[in-house]
Amino acid sequence: MSRPPRFNSPHITWDNNENTLMTKRQLKKTSGKLHLYLGLASGLVVLIVALTGCCWVFQEEITRMVDGDRSVPTETKPFVAPTEAKATAATIFPDKLIHGTKYCRATNEGTIEPVEVIFYQAEPEFYHSVYLHPYSGVVMGTKDHRDGFFWWVLQGHLYLWLPPRIGTEIMRYGTMIFVILLVTGIYLWWPSSRKSRKQRFTFVWKPTTRWRRKNFDLHSVVGFYVSLLALIIAFSGLIMAFNWIYFVTYKAWGGDQAPQFVIPTNESRKNVLKNNQDPPIDRLLPMLVQSNPDYESLELHYPANDSSSIYVEVSSQSGVYYNSDYRFYDAYSLEELDPGSIYSVYKQASLADRVIRMNYDIHVGAIGGLPGKILAFIVSLVTASLPITGTLLWWGRKKKKRKLPLQAVAETAVIRTSKARPARIRVRTPQN
Repeated sequence: MSRPPRFNSPHITWDNNENTLMTKRQLKKTSGKLHLYLGLASGLVVLIVALTGCCWVFQEEITRMVDGDRSVPTETKPFVAPTEAKATAATIFPDKLIHGTKYCRATNEGTIEPVEVIFYQAEPEFYHSVYLHPYSGVVMGTKDHRDGFFWWVLQGHLYLWLPPRIGTEIMRYGTMIFVILLVTGIYLWWPSSRKSRKQRFTFVWKPTTRWRRKNFDLHSVVGFYVSLLALIIAFSGLIMAFNWIYFVTYKAWGGDQAPQFVIPTNESRKNVLKNNQDPPIDRLLPMLVQSNPDYESLELHYPANDSSSIYVEVSSQSGVYYNSDYRFYDAYSLEELDPGSIYSVYKQASLADRVIRMNYDIHVGAIGGLPGKILAFIVSLVTASLPITGTLLWWGRKKKKRKLPLQAVAETAVIRTSKARPARIRVRTPQN
């Protein structure tokens, strides 16, 4: 048998197009409802997180300006030893856990920052610093990091000023919802034709343009321009908020090491110091200064117990953390140890290691220097406006729907009155 002839049916083509059109309409309608309800549910969370993030971007610069200059003239003397700095600071806050001691490099102007001994413990929470003269070891001042405006900002950003166990969950799931809102918002914004596409990129306002149209443009046009950067910032927050996203992201980039921060144990046994011999950590400091001539700061962390090693954070650039070198030394022999994790020497880090280590600096915009921080500030500020303009958009449409039935009733009454038969008027003529 021969194959039946082909023919084109306009009805079949029309049905296929109609089905495709209906599917797109249904998908857009579903996305619109999802965008609306999720936006109303998470709007306050997004507003708080975005505003506090906007304030946090420049917290280091503002804090440095508010605290004032603590630097002292440089001298040709050695730094105060880590053990001496620890003992002196412990007299200020006895029975508190010392996190580490930070040494800064002298500037070209012939000044140097004080040595900072950092106290931190989670339960009960304690976060203070004691500042010592870098050469004499005299106490120059203290600071409570849990006091002040930016600590309040951080509590809002992390916990929404709620108890941490409650606020953390609301914040991180609210951020996840915000990511969904960005995706659905881009889909809803995307125009269906080239002609309408030009209008979506700019504000077409006239003197007669109503505030509802202006509000819609502020929500859709401005939201589109910041959506990609806002998505990056939000996702970097999710990496810090969810361990499984952190792990999946690292593996997706091809990571093959432990993504956690690992402090290796000592390989040598505890030894007894000889007469007039400095403790190993005191001997380590001049070694680090000599081997890292371009360091910005050296932060030494004391071993937590007899089996724990000394870990040092060598920073080579102020304001960022991703390119710091994390070095670990045997607490007795001072041999350098390999942690087997992503936090080690930066030059030896793989692409996946660097992506994860850059995450915080990406989140606050520091990865791009001052321009990056300015951009992160603007994106966060615009993001904070989206829940406001979105709520006004929903309220305006809801108010408009309430007016429509009343207008329809009024119009129906007018139509019926116009179609009704005019009343007859009898005029009586006077009789003679």
